[in-house]
Amino acid sequence: MRTHSVSPAAVSQTNRQVVALSGCWTARGLGEHESDLVRSAAGAQALLTVDASGIEALDTAGAWVLHTLLAGSGDDGAGLSLQGLPAEFAELLESVRQHAVALAHEAVPAAVAVPSVLESTGRGAAGMVEQWLAMLSFIGESAHALANWLLHPSRIRWRAVLFNLRSAGFDALPIVGLLSFLLGVVVAYQGADQLRQYGANIFVADLVGLSMLREFAPLITAIIVAGRSGSAYAAQIGTMAVTEEIDAMRTLGLAPQELLVLPKVLALVIALPLLTVFADVMGILGGMLMAKTQLGVGFGEFLDRLVKAVSITSYLVGIGKAPVFAAIIVVVGCFQGFRTQGGADSVGRQTTRSVVQSIFLVIVADALFSVAFSLLEL
Repeated sequence: MRTHSVSPAAVSQTNRQVVALSGCWTARGLGEHESDLVRSAAGAQALLTVDASGIEALDTAGAWVLHTLLAGSGDDGAGLSLQGLPAEFAELLESVRQHAVALAHEAVPAAVAVPSVLESTGRGAAGMVEQWLAMLSFIGESAHALANWLLHPSRIRWRAVLFNLRSAGFDALPIVGLLSFLLGVVVAYQGADQLRQYGANIFVADLVGLSMLREFAPLITAIIVAGRSGSAYAAQIGTMAVTEEIDAMRTLGLAPQELLVLPKVLALVIALPLLTVFADVMGILGGMLMAKTQLGVGFGEFLDRLVKAVSITSYLVGIGKAPVFAAIIVVVGCFQGFRTQGGADSVGRQTTRSVVQSIFLVIVADALFSVAFSLLEL
């Protein structure tokens, strides 16, 4: 490198066809005037030649600016040429030019082959099978942890169970009660017009009682809990997976299923039947209120007919569905939480999947219960 004093880079036009570069074309010599130098050189009229003999020093920053000048000024197709650049500077400029070409090729995205419909279907089916197999494996691990609990009752974490019982059960009473009450109102209101036409007002108790106690109350309660508590389970465990807290548990020899899954299962298996009973009561109250206002059926008459219309078997059928729904909600929510990878976007994605899948499986299980009870004539 030549011995020189640091003089600022400069651009001057000697005639209409030549622009001369001088000074130190280095990071220090360019300073804050890099873009001004490029604009002044590129704006020269009828520019055909760049005289670089006056350049005293050149580093990678100056070579990059010089490359930008030559590449930008040549866009119009003019035969732009560079002359007078010392050999040691020319090698650096060529190296920068090759690097710029490589970056340009990397910036152009490669053409992505669009998969065929058959390929997309196959990949989707394979992913679905993989997810169900992973869920079966998760259920097996949780069952093994449950067996350890039963063999060693001292390992049961009652504090975590009570906390989940409060958060998933007691705290859900207001929303479950409100929606069940409104659903009872809607069922009675929709049936009122039809029953009034045939003078069968009293049978509104049959309609509300059977629909709420046997089907609507356990189903709407499970859906509310899936959206409220199932999503919370997935988000909590997913956040722990992202922050590597679950890996830390395994490193310490602690079973994540015993700490995170089983307390939630036990709490919700207890809480959901109780919430279903509460939903039954609120739904019946809503139906009674609407029967009184729309059909003139008093509360006493409604309850007398309700006792005759709804058998204890129908009532227990609705209550019996709740523990199964609870197990589905907890297993799906925790499973999707454990599958979280990456960052916060993955937590949101797995939380959404947990809600969608748990509600879907709850409805499928309810349909299977209906078919089974119909075959058993219950």
